[in-house]
Amino acid sequence: MLGFVKRIWRAAPIATVVLALSLAVAGYFAVQTAASWVYWSDPRHQNQQVQPWMTPGYVAHSWGIPREVMREALALDEAHGRGRPLARMAEERGLSVEQLIDELEATIAAYLATQEAGQ
Repeated sequence: MLGFVKRIWRAAPIATVVLALSLAVAGYFAVQTAASWVYWSDPRHQNQQVQPWMTPGYVAHSWGIPREVMREALALDEAHGRGRPLARMAEERGLSVEQLIDELEATIAAYLATQEAGQ
């Protein structure tokens, strides 16, 4: 293996660096994808009770709700609200966390009911 690396380095050093960087980036994304798959495949992370620490994206992923539905329920635009926990969003709106969670749970229930009715 080391001989192969030395040979391609002598033949094309810039291409070797580009190849190494490409493999490192691909490896990073492969690990991220595998970690995400393992995490979301665990039944404990599916249909979790909505908690103040969760973000809208986490809730959407846990319940299998499209992010657009979640953004619409919280009146968020594309860039606004990413990564912010529900507790902070409730505070910014002058609502209690419980009120915001109740709204989200109603949205989840309504979405799931429409999905069941459509099947």
